[in-house]
Amino acid sequence: MAVNKCIKYLLFVFNLLFWLSGCIILGVSIYLKVNKDGNSITDESLPGIDLLIAVGVIIMVLGFLGCCGAIKENRCLLILFFASLLLIFILLLAAGILGAVGEKKVKEWVKERLQKFMPLSSQPENVRKDLDKLQEELKCCGLVNGPSDWDVVPDSCRCAPGEPECGATALYSTPCSVRIVGLLEKHMEVVIGIAFAIAILLIAGMVFSMILYCQIGKRDGATAA
Repeated sequence: MAVNKCIKYLLFVFNLLFWLSGCIILGVSIYLKVNKDGNSITDESLPGIDLLIAVGVIIMVLGFLGCCGAIKENRCLLILFFASLLLIFILLLAAGILGAVGEKKVKEWVKERLQKFMPLSSQPENVRKDLDKLQEELKCCGLVNGPSDWDVVPDSCRCAPGEPECGATALYSTPCSVRIVGLLEKHMEVVIGIAFAIAILLIAGMVFSMILYCQIGKRDGATAA
């Protein structure tokens, strides 16, 4: 039995695109990592860049394995590729379930990460500048408890009376941790959509690799007979 060339080259093209996407993710992630314009507050509360670097490397390795397995018709590489995709799919599914049921824990985790910056007034100048920028952009004050997090409230916490976010003391009353969690929730639909698209790609990759794996096995069995 001959190997279906259409399946073989579809799997090769799929993995080539998979590998290229890993290169793009890795390149962008490294650029963001070394970029000096980052904010130390959001880097601490949303440490996603290191995760993106790891994802980019994993996707590149898997894409390479899939390409080699498809073009060389190597059953060992194909089964390793299939097992890796299956593992990632299970982890992605588990992460989605934990994210859905552990929303409160995520909020607590963000606040816990931000606690390391307390007290705010004793932080280095670069951290205080980052927090000033964050407070102006998100219209918030302090990190965990609000304006009381500061010994001396900075000008970035002050607001014009009558603004919806402005408190009775002409200060933003909402802690920045609440705003950061709000940003997470706001973009959750996008994250879920991306995760769903990745899950479909993983399933397609597993189906193609297993079909090709079985066809190679049948061909080798028929040749041996």
